[in-house]
Amino acid sequence: MSELPNCPNCGSALTYEDGQSLICPECGHEWSADAPGGAAKADDEIKDANGAPLADGDTVVVIKDLKIKGTSQVVKVGTKVKNIRLVGGDHDIDCKIDGIGAMKLKSEFVRKA
Repeated sequence: MSELPNCPNCGSALTYEDGQSLICPECGHEWSADAPGGAAKADDEIKDANGAPLADGDTVVVIKDLKIKGTSQVVKVGTKVKNIRLVGGDHDIDCKIDGIGAMKLKSEFVRKA
């Protein structure tokens, strides 16, 4: 059996083949076995709800009322969030919202200002 490459996303050695794809059971990342070097990810870029690429330090606007888990507070539509920081994971934006504090947001619920 041939040696499979480590996951390019998290570095796990537990990858397995599924047809033409390689899959990491730890982070769920999928990539093509035919990709050069095993892992040039085209989706590294985080995009907003309209498809515009986001970068650290950008200002974004919330496009949907977002309930804050564990509280009765809501982040209202149109809330401007300044100086975002992009991180990996499900919630890919770290930020501070005035009146609420530090939060993590999903990029699908914001648009670039």
